[in-house]
Amino acid sequence: MSTNLPKVEESNKFNLFTSIWIVPFIALMIAGWLAYQYFDDLGPEIEIIFPKNEGLVAGQSVVKFKNVPIGKVTKIYITQDTDGVIVRVRMNSKAAKPYMTEKARFWIVKPEVGFSGISGLDTLLSGTYIDVYSEAGGTFRERHIGLSQPYQDTSKGKYFHLRSEDGKNISVGMPIFYKNIKVGKVAYKYLSLDNKHVDVVVYVQNQYDAYIHTDTKFWMKNTMTVDFTRGKIDVDIAPLNFLLTGGIVFSSPSIKKDMKTPSDYIFTLHKSQTAAESHTVGSGMKEHKKFLLLTEDSISSLSHGSVVRFDGFDIGKVLKIKLSYNKNKHHMVGAVLIEIDTSVFDDLHDTNSTGEENFYQAVEEGLRAKIAALDPITGAQYVDLTFHHHDGEGTIIQGEKYASLPMTSQSSSGIMDSVSQILDKLNNLPLDELVSSVKKVVDTAQKPVKHVDELIVQLTRTVDDINKMTSKKSFEVMPDELNRALREMTKTLKSTQKVVKGYDSDSLVKEQLTQTLKILTKTSQEMQAFLRMLNRKPNSLIFGDN
Repeated sequence: MSTNLPKVEESNKFNLFTSIWIVPFIALMIAGWLAYQYFDDLGPEIEIIFPKNEGLVAGQSVVKFKNVPIGKVTKIYITQDTDGVIVRVRMNSKAAKPYMTEKARFWIVKPEVGFSGISGLDTLLSGTYIDVYSEAGGTFRERHIGLSQPYQDTSKGKYFHLRSEDGKNISVGMPIFYKNIKVGKVAYKYLSLDNKHVDVVVYVQNQYDAYIHTDTKFWMKNTMTVDFTRGKIDVDIAPLNFLLTGGIVFSSPSIKKDMKTPSDYIFTLHKSQTAAESHTVGSGMKEHKKFLLLTEDSISSLSHGSVVRFDGFDIGKVLKIKLSYNKNKHHMVGAVLIEIDTSVFDDLHDTNSTGEENFYQAVEEGLRAKIAALDPITGAQYVDLTFHHHDGEGTIIQGEKYASLPMTSQSSSGIMDSVSQILDKLNNLPLDELVSSVKKVVDTAQKPVKHVDELIVQLTRTVDDINKMTSKKSFEVMPDELNRALREMTKTLKSTQKVVKGYDSDSLVKEQLTQTLKILTKTSQEMQAFLRMLNRKPNSLIFGDN
């Protein structure tokens, strides 16, 4: 029996379509294609230097542009000088490369509670990330310097320079208000170049920066304001968010949008609204000049920060006070360093001279400084610039460090000194002699003489009026009492003249009446001079007649 079996022929040829390796081969080609596309589309790698790492994690933290992830942090390491950290970032796409230029600004976004509220809440779920602001165009850069705080687009607002005595209650991020509307925030705070002030840079949005001019006043937000005007107490307490966050407020009397503020103008940041709205003139702190005052007057109530005034306006302040003992005169000698805004003396009708030149000229023409009483109750003092003195002309003497401003010898005293002077004037009046002489006349004039009884009655009435006046504890009614006493004395003098004419030259009564008449005349003249002073200057009882 024969069987016909098929004959198998061996073949050494490789058939791709029937080979078992077709599947891995296709998979390899696809993987290679995908890898090519990935690396071909992969963006550049850049480095960002931050002062410190604030929660970034390599392989996890991302970089966002307009809230869209465009890259990922691949590595974080410390710089060689250990002054910061370097964050290496790989961009996801080549499309990000045109934005990685000198215009790019990077900062770290993290959860934060600030004056403007809570920010970065999305990082509680996604983690800390790097945000970027940039514009197309420019040259690509591989290394960038990161910001310590969020970037602020200056095209949407404007920066203004403020200067404060200290940085108390001022923080970066503090809101700026205009008419109780939030219009900006504090961008920077740093020590001034002279190490004596704190410079504050504020950012104000475009729609509100037109309200800021050279006459704008800035002050710290008051938590509570008490107003005693209109016969009632008006208490205004700031809202709770103001109490917690504080803020800076500004007001401007000018609303003309074509008025531009010079870029180098420095505004004064006042401590309160009352200080900002006081009678302060000048053009900011740019033209402030320092002068030295050398005085032998008492400056025990003059303190650091006391005001310097001219014509009722605050134009400066006291910076430093130094005392030294004079062993020859046995009293303290004071050296007072003051700061004056010389722009106050700018003459709008004469643009050829500066405010400082006009100030020097004013001193040449008689302007003097003197220590005056600011508050007659407490005795607080200030520096007053005045032309009202009798010391003639003077000049500013340039010293090694500061120019010395001439002073007048006149000085104002407190209320107690002024009252003491008034009491001394009254005590110097010969009232006791007057009373004694009148009583003597009354005692010696025993015989009935024509008109004597009438004279005695009038003299007695005058004595009673004078005694009542001198026993007054309050000086508020003194002018009326003096007028009344003078009228009675005048009437008595006329009657005395009539009586005296009725006696012969050897009459004892005539001699005594004549002596009394002289005393009355002298007293009347001194009282009339005192009344003229009160009529000319009613407050001379408190401030004196200087």
